[in-house]
Amino acid sequence: MQESTLVKPTQESDAPYAVEMRDISKIWPGVIANDRANLTVRQGEIHALMGENGAGKSTLMNILYGLIHPDGGKIFVKGQEVSIHGPRDAMRLGIGMVHQHFMLIPPLTVAENIILGREPGGLGGTLSLQQARTEVKSLGEQYGLPINPDAKIKDLSVGLQQRVEILKVLARGADILIMDEPTGVLTPQETDELFSVLRSLVKQGKTIIFITHKLREVLELTDNITVLRRGKNVGNLATSKTDRREIARMMVGRDVLLQVVKEPAQPGAPILQLKDLCAKSDLGLEVLHNINLEVRSGEILGIAGVEGNGQSELVEVISGMRKCTTGEVTITPINDGKPGQTVNLTNMNASDERAMGLAHIPEDRRESGLVLSESIADNMILGRQRWPEFAWKCFALSLRKIGSVARKLAADFDVRTPSVEIPVKALSGGNQQKVIIARELSCNPQALIASQPTRGVDIGAIEFIHRRLIEQRDAGKAVLLVSAELDEIRSLSDRVAVMYEGRIVDIVSPDTSDEEMGVLMTGGAHHDETTQGPEPVRE
Repeated sequence: MQESTLVKPTQESDAPYAVEMRDISKIWPGVIANDRANLTVRQGEIHALMGENGAGKSTLMNILYGLIHPDGGKIFVKGQEVSIHGPRDAMRLGIGMVHQHFMLIPPLTVAENIILGREPGGLGGTLSLQQARTEVKSLGEQYGLPINPDAKIKDLSVGLQQRVEILKVLARGADILIMDEPTGVLTPQETDELFSVLRSLVKQGKTIIFITHKLREVLELTDNITVLRRGKNVGNLATSKTDRREIARMMVGRDVLLQVVKEPAQPGAPILQLKDLCAKSDLGLEVLHNINLEVRSGEILGIAGVEGNGQSELVEVISGMRKCTTGEVTITPINDGKPGQTVNLTNMNASDERAMGLAHIPEDRRESGLVLSESIADNMILGRQRWPEFAWKCFALSLRKIGSVARKLAADFDVRTPSVEIPVKALSGGNQQKVIIARELSCNPQALIASQPTRGVDIGAIEFIHRRLIEQRDAGKAVLLVSAELDEIRSLSDRVAVMYEGRIVDIVSPDTSDEEMGVLMTGGAHHDETTQGPEPVRE
């Protein structure tokens, strides 16, 4: 099928255009980010901009917001041709942007971040913090996004930091809102609340450009869809006249398997064990309470729960990034089908744990998974630099060997790059995630901790990552999956442990009803704590 046959008319409307981007081009060294791309968005609509990672969506929106200057093309806002040289120009035109990667200052409070650049004056021209706090509370009530104005950004969960980003844009009264993956860090409940906010804004005459990889969100929320692939337009769709399969095919240029296909699990002996695990938060508060879990060979154990209930801290304890106050973490390797000697990981650092067979896909790839300024090749062996395979006498690195291994991993894991020598920061989010997965799985681990493994990646990359996790399970590895996406937990997991306020409240089948799962995730009725161990799964 030729691409031209995929293009359909968008939803009919008499509303004037809020934004027109015509023949926009942007070329980076070795990469064409936008290739005469076009986007037309009518006033008062929610318009989805979709495509694989690296398709040029964020580049196009960064051009509209003035963060990047195009090499060619024209931009019209409300019918007038404009030149946007920076974010201030965009804001003067009524354009605001919620970024995928937060633009917040961690040591400052919520109130200080939201009013930064437009501080209300007090006596002598000084900042009136009380006025700022009042504004934050008022905004939270107005848009249904409550938050403590005195909390410091560095102490907030990822989800709450995203909430601050949304409030910061709304506070400037933008008429055109660019939402770049705004739900990537939100819980299902928070996502529903955000959608209510966006619908309310549209009723008030706002226009929203919504960038997302989540097909369900697009079909639920938006009016029209523009699809980019490799920097070019491949389709314009009216949301009411399309479906998930057609959108996915447009995005990746082929049919995509939207359902996870897997054989029934054949679990063996426990590999990863957590016993009476307790830990404190960065604020010194008890955040994990007597966690008992076993992850068996040949199974995926999912951790479900609303974000902020101890999942991140649990992963940090297991992976050697946070000390527990009591309890222990152990690993029992399985070799030739037989359990080996159990090793206590409790007091080991992340590097030593890796040597013992524990791999870790971190929640935040940019913060914890990669050194962004270094090359793809260097990131492919991160944590293994001193292994004999890559260093002579643990000192002199073999650049030839590192490059050879990196090129093979890039090919095996479909990392799309012109060279493994370029900085990893130049890759799209999905390709950055593939670098991490390639690195972690190439260690041939006994156990894998996968924390939010598909956060912020496109449908094609999600399919790829899911397939790799199933392959690890089928190879007899123990996989602990932590995800805010309940659909992902259900489709991949063989058992599901539900967390609430730092406790495992139950271990259930992935087929458990939405109603019962929701009750457990909000602290409803549950088994006593003996169910945290290797008790049978409730059916």
